[in-house]
Amino acid sequence: MVELRSVNNRGLKLVLRTNEALGAFEGVITETLRGQIERGTVTVHATLKMPAGEGLSRVNQDAVAKYAGDLARAADGIGVPTQIDLSVLLTLPGVLSTEAVADESDAVLKRRRQFVVEGVSAAVERFNHMRHHEAVSMAKVLQEDLAAIRYRATKIQELAPGVIDRYRDRLLEKIQKLLAEHHLPVEPVDIIREVQLFADRSDISEELTRLASHLELFTGVLEGTHTADAKGGASSEIANEAVGRKLDFIIQEMFRETNTIGSKAGNAKIAEHIVEIKCAIERMRELVQNLE
Repeated sequence: MVELRSVNNRGLKLVLRTNEALGAFEGVITETLRGQIERGTVTVHATLKMPAGEGLSRVNQDAVAKYAGDLARAADGIGVPTQIDLSVLLTLPGVLSTEAVADESDAVLKRRRQFVVEGVSAAVERFNHMRHHEAVSMAKVLQEDLAAIRYRATKIQELAPGVIDRYRDRLLEKIQKLLAEHHLPVEPVDIIREVQLFADRSDISEELTRLASHLELFTGVLEGTHTADAKGGASSEIANEAVGRKLDFIIQEMFRETNTIGSKAGNAKIAEHIVEIKCAIERMRELVQNLE
């Protein structure tokens, strides 16, 4: 019997829990799993019931004596009567071991190894099938977040020109106030230059373009339509990685562009959209940890 359970992990970590009969096959189990699972912390519970005549259960008397002595000393230390149940001792690690009978042939070991490989492979197939269905559901949620980000990015693009206009109006208002109070001369060219400098500092058109590109790339990877860019760049760097890792890489780039937009725009309404975009990106980041 083989059962697999997994939790999020960027890489692959295997935790094997086997009975004595499978102790000699842990390497085979690990090799089979690594060939079919790419990421996650996967806990494997595997047991093998030995066919009659193929193995014998032996009692490790030294282990029994050690456990019994430890229990007796512990009971004496806390002042309670010593009650040692042999049936309990037999369940402790290292007490019972399954050893091959003397005349066990290589053919028997080969059949047993094949049985283990087939059992583990069947469990992995069921496991991956379940993960595939989960991935389909998560992909729908990711598409919803992508649509939300696109909507917010469009709203930001609509608001961006108004940021410069409002800055120019505020600047003119301040200048007029200074002129009225101090009669200071101000050349129109100075005002134009100042507004232009502000426009350059707060220009977010490039960041919005890159964000749109990342959204398109994310969608392509999610739908399985992404292909590597032969000329290099971000596309080629992530082309041969697992889907979850590709998407995680793209999410990092999306978050970087979003941060830059928020810091450059300096506008309350744009800031509201930035917060919503970051929330969507964070949800996406959590989801892609489960994807392969």
